[in-house]
Amino acid sequence: MASIEIYTKPTCPYCHWAKVLFTRKQVPFQENPIDGDVDLREEMIVRSGRTTVPQIFIDGKHVGGCDDLHALDTHGGLDLLLK
Repeated sequence: MASIEIYTKPTCPYCHWAKVLFTRKQVPFQENPIDGDVDLREEMIVRSGRTTVPQIFIDGKHVGGCDDLHALDTHGGLDLLLK
């Protein structure tokens, strides 16, 4: 099973939608909430090159944000990465 990390904020609807997709697929994920954690936010920015949440990594590979994740799923690429 793939290792999934999601950098999130609790009030972010896109974070919620990304987590719902993984939950619907019954795939466990590690949530890294960055609100109030400057070091974790900086880690996310360094790893992804982006400042917005969510930022999603599958097996250490950056796949982008919520829209990127759903596009990957729509085109069949997400299930391949989750194997």
